[in-house]
Amino acid sequence: MRWLIAALLMLALQGTAHAADQPSLMDIWKTLQKKTFVDLTHAFAPGIPHWKGFPDEERETLFYYDPSVGSMGNGFWAQRYSIVGQWGTHVDPPAHFIKGLRTVDQIPPKEMIMPLVVLDVHQQASANPDYVITMQDVRAWEQRHGPIPSGAFVAMRTDWSKRWPDMARMMNADIKGVAHYPGWSREVLRYLYEERKITASGHETTDTDPGLATSKDDYSLETYVLSTNHYQIELLANLDTVPEAGALVVVSFPKPKNGSGFPARVFAILP
Repeated sequence: MRWLIAALLMLALQGTAHAADQPSLMDIWKTLQKKTFVDLTHAFAPGIPHWKGFPDEERETLFYYDPSVGSMGNGFWAQRYSIVGQWGTHVDPPAHFIKGLRTVDQIPPKEMIMPLVVLDVHQQASANPDYVITMQDVRAWEQRHGPIPSGAFVAMRTDWSKRWPDMARMMNADIKGVAHYPGWSREVLRYLYEERKITASGHETTDTDPGLATSKDDYSLETYVLSTNHYQIELLANLDTVPEAGALVVVSFPKPKNGSGFPARVFAILP
């Protein structure tokens, strides 16, 4: 019995020593303060690019600083915003497409800070606006950086966000009204979610599916992502200013009860 107590005591002492070697949260915070932060979020306002079926944003000033402005003058400024949940850079929770799966408020904070993986296909999208990402693109990334880590946030860089906030350029429709913008592929999404076990994905366009598909009201790829009970972020910005690997991403958004979506604030912390 004595030997067992001695062994347990030794393990406890080793555990304490190991814990003492770990950086504290304050140490981590001080390290992060020295890093570069990159905002991956568009500011939203009336008239920004959005899905064709949604109404535009409306804003109303309810109160204002100046007491001379009639009944609104109360010494402070307050506005009312009328927007759909999928507005600007936003989160799509699983319940957005799949009844019974998680709503915005059911996404836990631990799923909001992740390794950032950027799959850069902006040159391909520049040459072909209908480009869809391929497994060759993913394999090339993994050859350079190793396997995509479990729990990562994978963003597809197309530089489509450089067209913001021009709705016509974002949609890039031809004379027949068919949109031409890049998108994901089912093969890549299945690999990321089912094999690499990523937490979430995002893109710079208004949709997961390419323009050729959404012009036919085909949203099967977005349906697939959300059916896995994972969330996605649409209309990301500034992916051209972050590395392909090594950064962290923080994805935050409000917590509407049973929410079907909401504008998000997304930023990267560079290595």
